[in-house]
Amino acid sequence: MRQYRSVFISDVHLGTADCQAEYLLDFLHNIRCETLYLVGDIVDLIAMQRRSHFPDSHRKVIHKLIDLAASGTRVVYIPGNHDEFFRRFCGQTLSGIELNYKAVHTTADGRQFLVCHGDQFDQVVRCSPLMLLVGDRAHGLLLRLNRWFNALRRLQGKPYWSLAAWVKSRIGRARTFIRRFELAALTVAEKGHYDGFICGHIHSAGFLRSEDGLYCNDGDWVEHCTALVEQENGKLQLLHWSESPSVLAVEPDAPHPEVCGDARPVLDSVPAGFVEQVNRLAS
Repeated sequence: MRQYRSVFISDVHLGTADCQAEYLLDFLHNIRCETLYLVGDIVDLIAMQRRSHFPDSHRKVIHKLIDLAASGTRVVYIPGNHDEFFRRFCGQTLSGIELNYKAVHTTADGRQFLVCHGDQFDQVVRCSPLMLLVGDRAHGLLLRLNRWFNALRRLQGKPYWSLAAWVKSRIGRARTFIRRFELAALTVAEKGHYDGFICGHIHSAGFLRSEDGLYCNDGDWVEHCTALVEQENGKLQLLHWSESPSVLAVEPDAPHPEVCGDARPVLDSVPAGFVEQVNRLAS
């Protein structure tokens, strides 16, 4: 059993065949935390309109989240673009789970992070995150290949490994998109006088530290099986959770050279009032 002060997960996409619900259940059964943030796209209502895939493992995830809320864990649900329907209930508590459009999380060491799903930045990076990478249909094919590939690995006694993530990491356009997304989040955090931004949405777990803020992405439970966790001292880590759970990354102490001073890229075509619009989430 692992004890954390806070845990952040997103992009579970319950209701789809690509959801790694078994790994998520194992993760939830093996951690304890004061606050669990569900940072959007927990249930994929968009995909379920086309075809619903909701096996017992997906229902068990829902029941486990409700059980955690009932047993004293504060569970905060921040809907994303695939479960946007739940945004109409923000400000309410359902089955012990708080629904909010955003959150401001204060770490044990006193830092304040704005927490949102991240789809708010699509207008800045100018593309839907998954469609940008290889196209909607091609991405679906890639995820199906990922399922078959890992089914074969399990038969061979090998642990989970994301073929989809490996392919996309080698697409230059995808890497460019991710960096633009990171810069947009950092810009909002800095202009809003936060110490950082925590989000999901792009299925790419990672940290990026600038001179004034820390970008954190908790990843997903479709391709990567990752979660962002806060230690009791306030330090943040990324975990990868499959057959052999491991620490994927720890928050960097120094700013990344590419986003320091004059080396920092400039975001072009930022819509007028965009920073103010996103900052109003924390008002």
